[in-house]
Amino acid sequence: MTAQGGTAPLDGAILDAHHHVWDLSVRDQDWITGPKMAPIRRNFSLDDLAPQAQAQGVTATLVQTVTVAEETPEFLALAEGSDLVAGVVGWTDLTRPDVAETLAGLRAVPGGRHLVGIRHQVQGEDDPQWLMRTDVRRGLTAVADAGLVYDLLVLPHQLPASVAVAAALPQLTFVLDHLGKPNIAAGDLEPWATQVKALAALPNTVCKLSGMFESTWDSWTMDDLRPFADTVLDAFGPSRVMFGSDWPVSTLAESYAVVVDTALRLTAHLSPAERAEIFAGTATRVYGL
Repeated sequence: MTAQGGTAPLDGAILDAHHHVWDLSVRDQDWITGPKMAPIRRNFSLDDLAPQAQAQGVTATLVQTVTVAEETPEFLALAEGSDLVAGVVGWTDLTRPDVAETLAGLRAVPGGRHLVGIRHQVQGEDDPQWLMRTDVRRGLTAVADAGLVYDLLVLPHQLPASVAVAAALPQLTFVLDHLGKPNIAAGDLEPWATQVKALAALPNTVCKLSGMFESTWDSWTMDDLRPFADTVLDAFGPSRVMFGSDWPVSTLAESYAVVVDTALRLTAHLSPAERAEIFAGTATRVYGL
């Protein structure tokens, strides 16, 4: 179900702080499995995204890599040749002792100046305390020392460890992807909301207004989304919230236009200055774009 009515307008350009691209002839995306995911088991390129982004007033984006070392330098080169991609959130094995050297090496490859953050798919780790492991914290310290940001891709049961590691590493900025993946379809506000508020209480944390359709592919309304969006907006404040489309994963539910429009509607009650933060200012500042 799509949003009702026309778009709530926004003054200024939009920065999409979270999207993906992939070419299955170069590398399989082994997470795209099952009949539900079948519509996105094909190639998605910047050429596919660019006209849609332009139509919605999106002038810059951040692209995310998967948990494959080779993909980060590939995406850095992609960003170097693109007028659309402003930054790359890459991947490296945080458990290795040479994280600092690896990050320095990535900075030295073509397009290395576009490396703005690191992300690991913590959601796939069995240990709910993975983020608090000694080797992982050592790797995260190297990320901070390199002047990069860390994106938290976690499930709700991993939020307590996210709070603990953010408190333990105040020098590192943590960006929570997809609101921490609450079960919006089931309306499960708690204990997610309490845990998100605990994370937001730490000044070195930020949240992406993204991924809201992941648990609502079959049917959704604005009333389904609003309590979760409002929780994040109230907890972090507009200056610590940024918009992300999660394209093309989001196309399993809605078009790029509807995803942007929905985020605009969910923030329509805010002032122009607050919305400018969410749709460009926060990401520009946090990732040093």
